[in-house]
Amino acid sequence: MCVSWIDGLKGSVRVAFQGEIGAYSESAVYEFFGPHVYSVPCKRFSDVFRCVESGETEFGVVPVENSLEGSVTQVYDLFLEHDVKVCGEVILKIVHCLIANPGVDINSIKVVYSHPQALGQCRSFLERLGCELISTYDTAGSVKMIKEHRMLNAAAIASERCAEIYGMSVLAKGIADSPNNYTRFFILAKFDAPPTGNDKTSIIFSTKHVPGALWRALGEFASREINLTKIESRPTRRRPWEYNFYLDFEGHRTEPRCMEALEGLKANALFVKILGSYPKAQEKYEE
Repeated sequence: MCVSWIDGLKGSVRVAFQGEIGAYSESAVYEFFGPHVYSVPCKRFSDVFRCVESGETEFGVVPVENSLEGSVTQVYDLFLEHDVKVCGEVILKIVHCLIANPGVDINSIKVVYSHPQALGQCRSFLERLGCELISTYDTAGSVKMIKEHRMLNAAAIASERCAEIYGMSVLAKGIADSPNNYTRFFILAKFDAPPTGNDKTSIIFSTKHVPGALWRALGEFASREINLTKIESRPTRRRPWEYNFYLDFEGHRTEPRCMEALEGLKANALFVKILGSYPKAQEKYEE
């Protein structure tokens, strides 16, 4: 369990995640909340946001970036469409396995199914395998599919835990391009977290399309010595070549210098949306 405010929750809370039982997102649910949470699988990322927004679940968990493949852009775009907050983050080590039906030999595999991010993270292994690659909506869902349809010339990429859940065989383990494969997940709620002294804040903003606009916006943080941990641009979809910026910085939105920086940003931006402040995830990276 990652942060102390979770200890104050009464009973087993409901947490939505995208994918089938056994998905990495479900593992992130248990990593953050502990074993007694009630996980709610959803077909799409947008369904996770709707579950939290409507109150169907108290929380949601969504992946936002991977250390090998970068950001999950669809999730970032959904923050513009839904009124939810980020109240936590968790970083999960990803260990991909090639999974098939029991008795299937790796030399008989002709096609591999998985989520596009998982396929991308295992690019080198899959090139050597020389199989057809087919993207699906979920890693665990791919394992479930090849099991239910008894696909003996197919495999899926998912976790070892997923293979155990569905009674499948692991043909190869640790097949990602790098052993340092981590995914960062956001915890969604209708509120963010109280300050802990070791926090981060996530925001979205856009600037005027004029010279120096972004420089002035970011200067509000630099002048107050606030460290930026991530910045990424995404098309606004309103006009070509105009962008929203997704920014993470160290500090809680209620700290005086952070409040000043955010007020200064609003003076230089077309809009600012504060997604929330939350405790930094514990990082356990391998050298």
